[in-house]
Amino acid sequence: MVLGIDTSNYSTSAALAGEEIKAETMLLPVKSGERGIRQSDAVFHHVRQLPLVIDRLRRQADGDITAIGVSVRPREAEGSYMPCFSVGENTADVIGSLFGVPVYKTSHQVGHILAALYSAGRMDLVGERFIAFHVSGGTTDSLLCEPSDNIMRVTQIGTSLDLYAGQLVDRVGVKMGLDFPCGIALEKLAAQSEGRPSAKPVMRGCDACMSGFENQADKLMEKGASHEDTAYFVLSAVCETVFSMTSAARKRYGDLPVVYAGGVMSDKLIRDRLSSAGGTFFAAPEFSRDNAVGVALYGKLSSQ
Repeated sequence: MVLGIDTSNYSTSAALAGEEIKAETMLLPVKSGERGIRQSDAVFHHVRQLPLVIDRLRRQADGDITAIGVSVRPREAEGSYMPCFSVGENTADVIGSLFGVPVYKTSHQVGHILAALYSAGRMDLVGERFIAFHVSGGTTDSLLCEPSDNIMRVTQIGTSLDLYAGQLVDRVGVKMGLDFPCGIALEKLAAQSEGRPSAKPVMRGCDACMSGFENQADKLMEKGASHEDTAYFVLSAVCETVFSMTSAARKRYGDLPVVYAGGVMSDKLIRDRLSSAGGTFFAAPEFSRDNAVGVALYGKLSSQ
């Protein structure tokens, strides 16, 4: 079995990749009314939570750990860094040294992509060229994924030039009085929308701009729009933006398969719209949100 560890800005996660996948996750606590967590607090909570998560996983183990996969940076980009990932990296190094097993290090982003491929039943794409989207609180990226000696080479095609999709969801959600992270609650509100206000994406080639949607959502609420209609507008803004980014990426690189990863992609309204593009694949909700399954799979592939 391969142990996977991921200490993101939202969750403490560990997974085992053997004949079956087993995973455990604990959300980081965020105070009511806040729309995020400071890195110093994230590190503190990971230090407390990671032993508990690994112990839960240990009780499910049915074999020996032969390798470890761990996320050590947020994205596949030069200079990508976030202190919270140091907790997972240091823990992986200690366990690897203690048991004499190799430690394979990757990004949180690659972990999301591999978890999505596994959940969608498309691990065969690891050896192919495809487009991936990582849409979360810290990214709204379209990515070209190609085979490499390091399992996967990831090159950014496009991104949001200002506000990320998850930030938009959480900022508007917190203003409505929802608890952070707001995605699930916002989706439930949007499903009850009667007005269903739409949003028009703002594109700059393969990149997008999303900060204007927050201002538009504020104006909707100032004019008396219901929380249900405002929630629908926000998710429509994310949906249409990612749809346009998908079209732009395919225009540049051809009609490649597209896999969508990241917590925001667990929303049904968004998935239904993007499915209409054809050749698109999604992770189940539990594999869309932050998890260690992908980094465990990365360790397994690297050790073969």
